[in-house]
Amino acid sequence: MGVKQDIILKLNAVFEPEILELEDISERHRGHAGWRSGGESHFHLKIATRHLASQSRVAQHRAITDALKSEFDAGLHALTIEVVDI
Repeated sequence: MGVKQDIILKLNAVFEPEILELEDISERHRGHAGWRSGGESHFHLKIATRHLASQSRVAQHRAITDALKSEFDAGLHALTIEVVDI
């Protein structure tokens, strides 16, 4: 299973989102720090979930990055996060 699928499974389990879109944007970062051949190093996440609805933007981002700690430890370099209202 790839990094993208791991992230999707983890976020679905932790946040039970109504919307979850994850785009691999690694190719846009070719030559930058953290880029690796084959992709799956940089992602853009769009998520809507009641679990994050009442939190500040900083708390939302912290909750998501905490949930993905093992993915970051394994080489995920960057994740842009867009939390949208339900």
